[in-house]
Amino acid sequence: MSDDRYLTFALGKGRLAKKTLELFEQIGITCEEMKDKDTRKLIFVNEELKLRFFLSKGPDVPTYVEYGAADIGVVGKDTILEENRNVYEVLDLGFGKCRMCVCGPLSAMELLQHHERIRVASKYPNIAKDYFYNKKHQTVDIIKLNGSVELGPLVELSDVIVDIVETGSTLRENGLEVLEEICPLSARMIVNPVSMQMEAERIKELVRAIRNKLAEAK
Repeated sequence: MSDDRYLTFALGKGRLAKKTLELFEQIGITCEEMKDKDTRKLIFVNEELKLRFFLSKGPDVPTYVEYGAADIGVVGKDTILEENRNVYEVLDLGFGKCRMCVCGPLSAMELLQHHERIRVASKYPNIAKDYFYNKKHQTVDIIKLNGSVELGPLVELSDVIVDIVETGSTLRENGLEVLEEICPLSARMIVNPVSMQMEAERIKELVRAIRNKLAEAK
């Protein structure tokens, strides 16, 4: 991987970045600068391997990758679906597993089955719209929320919600449950289409190394 050009990675902040860096270390890619918790740096470099890393909010990762500010990104499948950017999804990293679901009180099940016009609250309006319009062929009013979407049905803002479900404990505590599953989610690696051509060998080598490491861990 010694080329004159740096390969740049955009990593979603938080647990995803931590898990990604742990995985990279297992295949010999390290970035000591990132381990300094007091640093104010925004871009971290591994000079030896000609790699650069930066952290960003999850929804921004596909944007950086689409426009070529990053060659490679690591972000949740939910973000990829919601942002719908022009990127290649090349690898399921297998961590950060959860599900995108339609949730609500059990009484809302009937509304879903009879394809009635309902109100859906979600942080993911594009995913909700695609699911109801294109897969269920059901007309819905979608309300975008940024905070605790579980409040939607509780205060009668919406009939159901579309949200990420990990354990389901928050739902149960509030008298809600999973009514329909939209899709499974996990961390994915995405690549800029131009980088995929210009840096094909380096990227393929990286993907191959990660895939082999993930296979070993199974």
